[in-house]
Order: sequence, then C-alpha cells, then structure tokens
Amino acid sequence: MALQDVCKWQALDTLRPSIRVPQAGGWAVPRGCDPQTFLQIYGPRLAHGTTTLAFRFRHGVIAAADTRSSCGSYVACPASRKVIPVHQRLLGTTSGTSADCATWYRVLRRELRLRELREGQLPSVAGTAKLLSAMMSRYRGLDLCVATALCGWDHSGPALFYVYSDGTCLQGDIFSVGSGSPYAYGVLDRSYHYDMTIQEAYTLARCAVAHATHRDAYSGGSVDLFHVRESGWEYVSRSDVCVLYRELKKARGLEQEELEAKAEVHLEPAMPQDAPESGELFVELEEVTPEDCKIIVKTETM
Repeated sequence: MALQDVCKWQALDTLRPSIRVPQAGGWAVPRGCDPQTFLQIYGPRLAHGTTTLAFRFRHGVIAAADTRSSCGSYVACPASRKVIPVHQRLLGTTSGTSADCATWYRVLRRELRLRELREGQLPSVAGTAKLLSAMMSRYRGLDLCVATALCGWDHSGPALFYVYSDGTCLQGDIFSVGSGSPYAYGVLDRSYHYDMTIQEAYTLARCAVAHATHRDAYSGGSVDLFHVRESGWEYVSRSDVCVLYRELKKARGLEQEELEAKAEVHLEPAMPQDAPESGELFVELEEVTPEDCKIIVKTETM
C-alpha cells in the first residue's frame, strides 16, 4: 500500500491560490452556531468612513486618499496610509476595515510573487483584479469589508479596476470609495476629462478629496497623492486638508471677484452713435403706401 494511502495525504493543487487564512467554515465560533448569524448578533458595530478615489487619464492613473482612520466618533489614527503598493507598477486604495484590507493585500502580494516565479512574469491588472475577487468571494457573508481600486500599468496601458469583498469586479475610468465618495464624485464629474495634463490631474484629485473631507465627518487629516506611470508608481505629495481647503476657498473668492469686475464692465450703458446731444432718440417713420391710405379712409368713414 502506498504511503499516501496510509497517511491519507493529498498533493497540493499549485494551480489554485494558496491562501493561508481560515477556510469559510473554519472560523472560531461556538459549536452549533452559524458564523454569519453569530457575527450579525455579536459582531462589533463600529461606523467607519474614508474618502479614496482613483481615475485614469492619458498620462497614467491617479490615486488619492485621506489619512484619517476612524472607529465611530473616535479618530484612531490621523495619519494612516490608505494607498498600499502591491508591486512596482500596481497599487491600490483601501476602504473598509483596516485589518481586512491589510491582510488581503499581504495575501495578494504573496500570490502575485508566486505567479511571477511560476510563469516568469507578473499578471496584468485585469488578472490581478480577478484573482483578488475570486479569493475574497469565498468569504461572502462573513462580515468581510474590503473595497479597493486597483491602479496599475501593464502591456495595455493604464488600467483601473474596482474590487469589493463580495466578489464584485468592475473596470472604469473613475472610482471613488468611502463615506465621502458622493462629495468627491461631484467634483470629479464636473472637471474630469481624459486628456488632462499632469498638473490638472493633481489639482483635481486634491480638490476632490479636500471637498469631501470638509463635508464628511469620518474623513480628514491629509491628502496622499500617488501617480502610476509606465515606469512605475510615484508618491507625489501629502497635503494638509485644512490648509488645502482654505487655499481653494481663497482662490474661488478671487475668481468670483474677477467675474464680477468683468460683468460690471459689460453692464455700462451704451448710447447710439448718431443720437442727439439732448438725449432724445430719433425714430425713423415708416413709409405709408397707397393701400394703407385706403384703409385709413375706410376707418374714418366708419
């Protein structure tokens, strides 16, 4: 009898993801309890929020996020990093539970490294998004909260994908995730276009996050800005949102003053060139035809 028959040993499937986290039914819950029901009843109820965004344009992909980590009304960390590098040409924004996001990005980095060793090259951004979606979909219903925008550059150019913990995988040009995303979408939809310059893209990303942090109580701190180019990702800057919002408000006030000044110039009254000095306007009399005279005579006789 073979040794594997005695020990009931089975060879590992190297083609499937080698996940080193508990299986879907192996969580430490009391015996006889359904994991989903147990987490819904006894799980923590901490509200958390953030503002992360990413958009694709001609010169690459821009990723930006605030730095406030919150647990309910408590600010856990005012200077956290919510944009996590995966490899030289790929990074992702994190929204949801911080521990879940950090864990799954470690798993993703390991899986991509194993794929690179087996196949000799890294998967594309689309392949990476599908891999992460397939791994997280196995834990659907177990209170896993991960929402990420994968930003990268591969053989097809700049690419952007949105992946959620229930297995959702979407491709697009603009994504904003978090409690401040409705405010960020308002700024992005107004000013975004694919042929932006690099400085215009930087300004748009900073403005969107700054306006979102001003309206959303769970977002704040600073704005981290990343740029993914063909040569790799680049950490551009970290700006304080309070200072940035004051500068934007001041610039908007100056722009409004300029518009009002231009409007006053155009509202000056213009006099006709051939008008007399007395101010009376000359009205040219219309020419009276013979038919009009006949109509006037008929009306007078009546």
